[in-house]
Amino acid sequence: MSIDIDTARKVAKLARIAVPTTELPALAEKLSGILGFMEQLNEVNVEGIEPMTSVTPMRLKRRADVVTDGNIQTAILKNAPDAREGFFAVPKVVE
Repeated sequence: MSIDIDTARKVAKLARIAVPTTELPALAEKLSGILGFMEQLNEVNVEGIEPMTSVTPMRLKRRADVVTDGNIQTAILKNAPDAREGFFAVPKVVE
């Protein structure tokens, strides 16, 4: 499939990309190349092949799902501009 300059202009407009008129032929050629590659991928026989998420078999590291206190309240509040009674203090916005 071949993309012409008018189609490339329309694609650029839809993508909200400012493409100068002088660069539209190059954009059309690149888009045509992408579509040509997609057509090649459609020719590959993938029947009986299961989808995969990675080319190497791997399992994610697991950790125990445990709720902890964290014990870092003072470290967190140290960067606060105003902290009172163990909480962030913010200015009143509603009267």
